[in-house]
Amino acid sequence: MGSKGSISMKLLLLLHLAILCSSQDFDFYYFVQQWPGSYCDTQNSCCYPTTGKPAADFGIHGLWPNNKDGSYPSNCDSNNRFQQSQISDLTSSLQRNWPTLACPSGSGVQFWGHEWEKHGTCSESLLKQHDYFEAALDLKQRANLLRALANAGIEADGGFYSLSSIKGAIKEAIGYTPYVECNLDASRNSQLYQVYLCVETSASSFIECPVFPKASCGSQIQFPTF
Repeated sequence: MGSKGSISMKLLLLLHLAILCSSQDFDFYYFVQQWPGSYCDTQNSCCYPTTGKPAADFGIHGLWPNNKDGSYPSNCDSNNRFQQSQISDLTSSLQRNWPTLACPSGSGVQFWGHEWEKHGTCSESLLKQHDYFEAALDLKQRANLLRALANAGIEADGGFYSLSSIKGAIKEAIGYTPYVECNLDASRNSQLYQVYLCVETSASSFIECPVFPKASCGSQIQFPTF
């Protein structure tokens, strides 16, 4: 009887370890911020949150576990659903720094829930739900993209700037090379859309990116107003 109990305990321990390993099986995070002017200035429409038009600032899109081979885990734990009550003390900060622009207008809860369930659950052994959102908010404070660009004379004025100058300004301010993603406006102009920075697995420090997504920008990029 004791032997069977011992075997059962070992099996439970192995199962727990397997779940733990699978939920932290990634190499780094992409920390992604998006420019709302570019999100809205496309052929697709955007909707302001129910709290009103966001500030003219980069907003968090997500904190995404990734692997050095270019793959990434997703939807790692269907049993660990988003619970708004766990981040109630962060709600006002999330509304300012992680606003939703999807239609129809929303409070942001659906957006945050999607990000947690698709991406956050894949690092849940390292960051619980509250820690995950708190870490993203802290990273945004340390990676003030709008200030970094403005200090280099790059303003959201509808003008065009070189990709190299944008990347250089961000690296100068933050210390690490960003990946810049562009989208197209209705006139097919390439415009600054999202900025990726890489973060180590505890989500406490920026690092140089082991791998970048496929390039999506031309040499000259528009920085639209918002």
